[in-house]
Amino acid sequence: MPSQEPQHHYTQGDSLTQYNGWANYETWRVNLEMLDGMTVQDFGYDPRDLDQDDYDKMELVADALEIYVCEMVEQDAKGFALDLAQSFLARVDWMEIAEHMVADAVEVTV
Repeated sequence: MPSQEPQHHYTQGDSLTQYNGWANYETWRVNLEMLDGMTVQDFGYDPRDLDQDDYDKMELVADALEIYVCEMVEQDAKGFALDLAQSFLARVDWMEIAEHMVADAVEVTV
């Protein structure tokens, strides 16, 4: 008997199809499966040095997340599977994940 997955909800907003409150399915899934439980400290950042309003620092965190995940995928996938994975990862909103991760870190340090 196939397993029953929970029902997830797509919502339409600002020309993006949102998924479970995230920008899209890809962003939600990467955050859940590959980054859940990780913090900015895991990427070498001190939360006291981060500010969600500092776009340049947020972009650095987003870039670090993308590099980490892409390197993990590239270690395991080859050929067509790698092409599919890279296509999936190209749709991830890395900045959104970075913003959530920084917000969580700042909340903990306050």
